[in-house]
Amino acid sequence: MLTSLRVKNLALVEDIRVAFGPGLNIVSGETGAGKSILIGALGLLLGGRADKSLIRSGCDQASAEALFVLSDPDPVQAVLESLGLENVDDGQLIVRRLVRQNGASQAWVNDQPVTVNALQQIGTGLVDMHGPHDHQSLLHNAIQRDILDAFGHCFKARDAYEQQYAVVRDIEQRQAEWQTTDEGQVAEQLELLRYKINELEDANVSESEEAEIGEAHALLGNAQQILEQAGVAAAGLTEDEASAADILATVLRALEQLAKWVPEAESWRADIDEASRLVREVATALAARMERIEADPARLAWLDERLATYQRLKRKYGPQISDVLAQLAAARERLGEWEARDERLAALEQERRAADRVLLEKGQRLSGERQAAAKRLAAAITGELEALGFTRGRFEVVVVSGAPNACGLDEVEFAFEPNPGEGVRPLRQIASSGEISRVMLATKAVLARHDQIPILVFDEIDANIGGETGEAVGRKLAAVAAHHQILCITHLPQVAMHGHAQYAVRKEVTDQRTHTTVVALDEAAREEELARMLGGRDLTELTLSHAREMLRKAQAGRTHKGGA
Repeated sequence: MLTSLRVKNLALVEDIRVAFGPGLNIVSGETGAGKSILIGALGLLLGGRADKSLIRSGCDQASAEALFVLSDPDPVQAVLESLGLENVDDGQLIVRRLVRQNGASQAWVNDQPVTVNALQQIGTGLVDMHGPHDHQSLLHNAIQRDILDAFGHCFKARDAYEQQYAVVRDIEQRQAEWQTTDEGQVAEQLELLRYKINELEDANVSESEEAEIGEAHALLGNAQQILEQAGVAAAGLTEDEASAADILATVLRALEQLAKWVPEAESWRADIDEASRLVREVATALAARMERIEADPARLAWLDERLATYQRLKRKYGPQISDVLAQLAAARERLGEWEARDERLAALEQERRAADRVLLEKGQRLSGERQAAAKRLAAAITGELEALGFTRGRFEVVVVSGAPNACGLDEVEFAFEPNPGEGVRPLRQIASSGEISRVMLATKAVLARHDQIPILVFDEIDANIGGETGEAVGRKLAAVAAHHQILCITHLPQVAMHGHAQYAVRKEVTDQRTHTTVVALDEAAREEELARMLGGRDLTELTLSHAREMLRKAQAGRTHKGGA
C-alpha cells in the first residue's frame, strides 16, 4: 500500500505530503488545479521520464518521495535481490527521485542509489497505472493476447512455446547461412578459404619460433657492437697488463705477507682469492660465448625475412601469433563445413522438421489453454459490463488459428456488442471512448482477482461517461478496491461518492505565486466537495443535501454488501 507521497517543487506544487489509506482513494479538484501532478510524481518514482520542464519556476530541482508498506514483500524482495539491493525492512519501501535543472536525475530505494531501469523493474510489480488514454492499449491485439494469457495462467505453456520458437528460428538462420543459389559466390568463398589456409600453412609459424627468431635477430643484428664490448670486457678481466686478474694477484700476494702479522688478513686473502676465481670464470665464459657469435650476413638476411613474415601475418590476421593460429584453425573448420555443405543442409533440414513438430505440439497445447480461457474471460467481462450499464451487452474473446509467430499459433481479438442487434465488432471499431473505458475497467476488475499488483492508479478513467454510468463505475472501483489499493482521479461525483477517502486538490495564489495544495477531506468537507462537483462553485442547500444523500447511499451500499 502507498501510505504517503511527498512532492517538492514539481509544476505548481511547492511542498505537499499526502497520506493515503487502504481501499479506494479519490482525488478531485477543479480543472487545472493540478490533480495529475500527483500521478506524475508517482510515475517519476516508478521510472518515468525526468523532464526538467516539470521543475517549478525559479527552483533548481524537484523531488518526489513515496513510502510503501507491503503486506506481501516477497515479489518486490525478489526484484531487489536480482538488482543486488538490500531487502526491505518490516515491509517498508522508501523510493526517492530528484530531478535537476541540468537534466540530471538521481534515485534511491531505501537510501540505496539505483538506476531508472531499476525503478521501472521495481514499479512493474508494485503499481499498475492507467491514464486517460491508456484504455487505447486494449485496441492492440498483442495486449489482448497478453490479457488472455494472464487470465488463463497460460504463461508456462507460452514460455515453453517461445523457447522452442527460438530454437526453430536459430535453425532457420543457420539454414539461410548455408543456402544460396549463387554457386559463383560459393566457389569464391571456397577459394578465399583455401588461399588463407595455404598462406598460413606455408608460413609454418609458431609462438615458440617467433620468440627464438626475435632473440636471434637481436643478437646478429648487433654482432659488431656485441663483439666490441666483449673485447673491452675481456681485456679488463684478464688480457690487459693492468687487468683485474693481475691486480687481484698482486693484492693476494700482499695479503699473504700481511697475514704473518695481522691474523684477520687471512680471511681477507680468502675473499680476494674467491674474487680472483670468479674473474677467471667470467673471462672463460665470455670467451666461449663470443666464439659462437659471428656476423653472418646470410643468416641475418634469413632472420630479417622470417621476422617480416611474422609481422605481416600479425597485421593481417591478428595482433598476436596466437590469433593468427586461431584464424588458421577457424579457416580449416569453415572450409570443411563448406565442402560438406550439402550434407550439412540435409542435417539442418532434418533438425528443423523435428523442431517444427515440437513447436506445433507446444503451440497446440497453448492454443487449447487459450481457447478454454477465452470462454471464461468473455463470460467474466460480460458480467462486469452488465454492472457498468451494459445490461444486455455481449463481450467475446475470439481465438483464431494462424501461422506460427513469436507468441503462438493464434491471433486474439476482443470483440463487443454494446446493445443487442448491433452485432459483435472488434474493439478497435468501437468509436466511443466511454464504452472502451468501461471495457478497460471491466477487464481490470476481472484481472484484479488474478494478479498480485497491490496498487492500481486510474487517472480519469471515467472520461466521457455520465451520471448513472458513473455511479456504476464508482461501485465497480470500490469492489476492486476490496483486493487492491486504488488511487482514482475523477471529475464525477457519482464516482467520488464511492471512495473510502477523498482528497481535494486546490490551486491558490499567494504573493503572486500559484500554489497547489492537497487536503484530506473530513465528512463535512467531503459533502461540500461533492456539492461543488455537482453544481459548481456556488453551493446551495439543495446541492449540499444531494451530496449528503449520495455519501449516505454509498456508505449504506458498502455496509449492506459487507453484511451480505
